[in-house]
Amino acid sequence: MAEIGNQINSAIIKPKKGLNLWMIASACLGLMVLILGIVSLKPGAGITGKAVSDTLGQKLVDFLNTNIVPGGNITLSSTRDMGDIYEVNVSYNGRIVPTYISKDGKYYITKVIDINSPPQAAAPSTATNVPQNVTKTVKPTANAFVFSYCPYGLQFEKALSPAYNLLKSKAEINIVFIGAMHGEYEHVESLRQLCVQKEYGKDKLFEYLDKFNADTAIGSCSSNAACSLPLVEALMASLSIDKSKIDSCMNTDAAALYSQDMAKATSLGITGSPTFVINGVKVQPSSRSAEAIKKAICDAFITPPSECSQTLSTSAASAGFGAGTSAASSGSACGA
Repeated sequence: MAEIGNQINSAIIKPKKGLNLWMIASACLGLMVLILGIVSLKPGAGITGKAVSDTLGQKLVDFLNTNIVPGGNITLSSTRDMGDIYEVNVSYNGRIVPTYISKDGKYYITKVIDINSPPQAAAPSTATNVPQNVTKTVKPTANAFVFSYCPYGLQFEKALSPAYNLLKSKAEINIVFIGAMHGEYEHVESLRQLCVQKEYGKDKLFEYLDKFNADTAIGSCSSNAACSLPLVEALMASLSIDKSKIDSCMNTDAAALYSQDMAKATSLGITGSPTFVINGVKVQPSSRSAEAIKKAICDAFITPPSECSQTLSTSAASAGFGAGTSAASSGSACGA
């Protein structure tokens, strides 16, 4: 490059006899354009064109197959230059899905809205209110953060249980315990429920919750352990849950499990019960009914499974202990 530059300078300083200066200047300009063109084609210099969009498109496909659909079979279909970003159409399970990537290759963009042409206002949804920034995945993760004695946490669990039973083989659905704002008896019950899950699995936990949340006698005991413990032990016996195994777990493993749940809540700034989080994003279903919660989870699938076509109860569960429903769709919570 320096040699070319010296040659240009020499030509300008020492023009040959009879050579038109404008011709020399034009030649110099042509050489400089050529030089700049060579520089612009170096990697990372903001190349544009089909080769680059396809390269970034494949980069996005690799990201999706690694992080969004681990081990997935997403393939690149086509790319399109949209000015500030590239549209990357990917193929997944026979469907073409548009995704987007920034031209510097740093950002995956799930949806583009042209603010110069605002979309028409959509009719209010009667099923769910899922934020647009919930990333769709092959197997969504849905976490319900609760206090074990919070009446609104119990309400949410009662509505969540049918959705769990329907989708448990398709989605990762969890109860996460976030504290004990009502007293030590709530802390003890959270430890017990964590141990039921550890020793017997998540299906058994939801069976336990179905009975625990519906038992108004347990609810009436409130903080009186002498009153509630015999009822809880009878409940466990009815589900073939070994009391000694649960007691041993509560004395050895439960504290660590509880700390792990608390850490999850802290990392997301969650202090209220219930708080529903799908794929890392807080979601507020339109009601605390099994159908609304099911739809919130189903909306987070890249390709919803057939189970999502089944309709669950649209009645909101009642708050607190008891098996009833509520005419009101409560949005109340315990804590901040």
